Amino acid sequence: MEIVISAALVMVVGSAIGLWARWLVRRRGLWRIRLAENIPANSKYWRERKKLPGEVLYVAIGDSAAQGIGASRPGHSYVGVLAQGIRSRTDRTVRVANLGISGATLKLAIESELPQLAKLDPDIVTVCIGANDIANFDESRFEREIGVLLDAVPPHAIVADLPSFYFLPGQKTARVANRLLRAAAAQRGLTVVDLHRLTDRQGLWGITTQFAGDLFHPNDRGYRVWAAAFEPSVARRLAEL
Repeated sequence: MEIVISAALVMVVGSAIGLWARWLVRRRGLWRIRLAENIPANSKYWRERKKLPGEVLYVAIGDSAAQGIGASRPGHSYVGVLAQGIRSRTDRTVRVANLGISGATLKLAIESELPQLAKLDPDIVTVCIGANDIANFDESRFEREIGVLLDAVPPHAIVADLPSFYFLPGQKTARVANRLLRAAAAQRGLTVVDLHRLTDRQGLWGITTQFAGDLFHPNDRGYRVWAAAFEPSVARRLAEL
């Protein structure tokens, strides 16, 4: 009798997990569509901000995270949070040139973002790129392209390593990429902030509370964590100006 009850319980639990998994996959798919629809609006928001004058010029190299995909509004991305912090620390107006492109790989950043950077004379530069290279990761290509990108940024640029992917195989690949990124940055004397360590420390709490519904992009809480990784280095750079 006990065996029958145990078997029935296992079946019930298994069915519940299966239903939950199907609901999660469907919800994730809907969120992907919803966030993709936000890309044009976020891009427009940052294009308009780039035109505004400011006493301090902050330039961001990045991807959809720089654009704020997953946040309740574009200004709640880590770029927006950092810009607000710069205003508060300096009591000066800030012009933000967010060059991030949703879906950008290192190759796309080199081709489309670096030419724009070359036309600017930024006071603050953040670089947060490479997460989109993980799905089709090629170690030699990543090493070559991260070197090309870091050769083009100013010596005061603040570079983030890749965030935690929490689960294998992405997490293992991200660690390899970060080893290459850190080595390239060290060769060029660039500051690297440990975004991976800070996001990884969020653990289960971070997984359940700091992501948008697609389970890939951060939400407002998540972006504040990303900004926190940059803030000490940004403060040091501001002190130099």
